[in-house]
Amino acid sequence: MKRDEDQGSITETKERDFIDAAAGTADGATRLLHLAALAEELGTEDVSQESRELAARVSEGRFYVACVGQFKRGKSTLINALIGQPILPTGFIPVTAVPTVIRFGERAKARIRTREGDWKDILISDLKQYVTEELNPENQKGVQGAEVFVPSPLLSSGMCIVDTPGLGSVFTGNTAATQAFIPHIDAALVVVGADPPLAGEELTLVEAVGKQIQELILVLNKADRTTDAERDAASKFTRQLLHKKLRREIGPVFEVSAQERAENRGPERDWRKLIQALQSLVDDSGRQLVRAACDRGLERLGEQVLAIVIEHRDALRRPLEESERRITVMKQTIADAERSMHELSFLFMAEQARLSDVFVERQKVFFSSVLPNANKEFEEYVLSVPKGLGPGYRRRLTARAQEIASQYVVPWLKPEQEEGERQYRQVANRFVRIANDFLRKLADAGIPQLARVPHALDAEKGFRVRSEFSFNWLLTLAAPPSPLRWLADVVLAAVGARIIITNEARAFLVHILEVNCARVQNDILNRMQDSRGRLETEVRKVLHEVSRIAEEALVRARKVKEEGEPAVEAELARLDDLERQVSALTESPETGALKV
Repeated sequence: MKRDEDQGSITETKERDFIDAAAGTADGATRLLHLAALAEELGTEDVSQESRELAARVSEGRFYVACVGQFKRGKSTLINALIGQPILPTGFIPVTAVPTVIRFGERAKARIRTREGDWKDILISDLKQYVTEELNPENQKGVQGAEVFVPSPLLSSGMCIVDTPGLGSVFTGNTAATQAFIPHIDAALVVVGADPPLAGEELTLVEAVGKQIQELILVLNKADRTTDAERDAASKFTRQLLHKKLRREIGPVFEVSAQERAENRGPERDWRKLIQALQSLVDDSGRQLVRAACDRGLERLGEQVLAIVIEHRDALRRPLEESERRITVMKQTIADAERSMHELSFLFMAEQARLSDVFVERQKVFFSSVLPNANKEFEEYVLSVPKGLGPGYRRRLTARAQEIASQYVVPWLKPEQEEGERQYRQVANRFVRIANDFLRKLADAGIPQLARVPHALDAEKGFRVRSEFSFNWLLTLAAPPSPLRWLADVVLAAVGARIIITNEARAFLVHILEVNCARVQNDILNRMQDSRGRLETEVRKVLHEVSRIAEEALVRARKVKEEGEPAVEAELARLDDLERQVSALTESPETGALKV
């Protein structure tokens, strides 16, 4: 009897929490729409639009579960398996270029948000034209986002799964797209592997997501490609590392093979447990996640609106000459920053020259270390390969040389990239520190509110452009399209002079190793140079954004003051009222305390 009473009490508590959460989300949607109207009144269209979109998903009870992880973890394949349809493009190259939201719909359809902010319906079969790295490299088409509607039971209660651009390996150009989506994430499906489980930028992202949200579901994909021991070690490592980073208990790691499940073959492993974990997320936490998203959005968007209100009001209260002087100071500070960056660029170039020498030396060491083993493998193959006709013999030897070179060079790309990013961060941090110093100077010049404006600088961010490396198979050398070469090989084989073909194949192996080692280093050094350019652009964007609000406030203040004192008093009253409204909207309903 006591157990039944306890169970009834638990059920009543859940029902009460559900009713409270539902009431909270309804109130939150209303507050977001109110904030959107206030932002529109101030002329901040971006904040207004984002507030309205968040209000829509809050009122519909939609929450975002982002699928995050490194490139080649199989995130898109996993999502396809979860929804039961091969909707998302998959492949062996970096695929996802922009975050893609998969949500419930009565029928399958897709749409994209254009550069101008409008939604455009597209065929699902055309989705790859907009969201894949191959057909939309680094999002050159300016797609702000994509949504796919599918009649999946798993998504019927409000859960939306987000396919995010991958990280690390040969894909880092769209890391910013994933990082920019972090504020919108309500829960995360973290996809790891056993080679290694978490590494570099991937760990940084998961840590950033984990600090914002509590609900993390860990998945070790491609379980069919690893041994039991490898999976066990990877699972333990992942949980221990995240426990240390996030300082909280981490749930189980679900071992699955998304490819097998998508093809309905092989053992299920932890697949049912993964589905149950996602369903529990909907049943136990869905409403709370929506409400938390609402509160985060109100805090973040309200902060931006308040910064603009305060600057507009201060511009009215101070003499125009003082505002003009402050803007002059800002522009002078920005000009100083521009000059400092120009001067620092010469130091950066000197650092790049030094790093070039470092990586050339690393290339020599690597080449020297792998060449003996590569030669040994090649000689073993020479002893076993069928002789046959001369042209066929050459093709077999050069093909084996290509395979050997590839198996050594391609895996080397990853540690070299990680070292390149580590070296780049050390240099790039100097740019970031200078930019932040100038932001502090702007605040010291009398505009502390503007220092609160969110910006994109990140001292820990790595390369800002993607890798362009591709293994050069040297096809024209491996199989020269020359009738004379073919005839010569026939003759050499006929007279027993295959040693000439063998020696040329040996030289080809050395050459293809050298060429591709150099291509790895050139790729890294080019990414350093291009990333430096992107970083300088980001610094300038931040500095100019800081002054833009103040200049707009001055223009408005000048216009109002020209209309006379009554107009000034009316505008101040309007701004005071706007501040009160924004502050009230961002208060916590439970405590009445400001969240910002």
